[in-house]
Amino acid sequence: MSGGPIHITKFDLERLKKLLLDARFTEYRKSEYLERLQLEIDRAEVVLPQDVPSDVITMNSVVCLEDLDTEEEESYTLVFPADADLKQGRISILAPIGTAMLGYEVGDSFDWEVPAGKRRLRVKRILYQPEASGDYHL
Repeated sequence: MSGGPIHITKFDLERLKKLLLDARFTEYRKSEYLERLQLEIDRAEVVLPQDVPSDVITMNSVVCLEDLDTEEEESYTLVFPADADLKQGRISILAPIGTAMLGYEVGDSFDWEVPAGKRRLRVKRILYQPEASGDYHL
């Protein structure tokens, strides 16, 4: 994760704050990713859903990421934990890659810690963003 600002919609911010509060009473309570997500939220520029740029990863966005080392492309949907399903490419915001990609724009790069080390990923394109499609309450 870089130190620059990211964009989060006001609607996503409200839901993410509730998620953080609720997660403290679940199996996630000891997860280091709760703290990382809070750090990401703290540095975010909050915008109205209709004002978020269409090239920014928001909740429920479908994105194409490029591995900068292998040049392979992968597509993921960023979702809340209850909707996560790795087999379908639905990544939880509380998973390391989910936390890492929230708020980034097409062309941005970020690191993702994996057991084998660090992966360097770049946001290649947004395949679907709810706000760009006029769905502000997904």
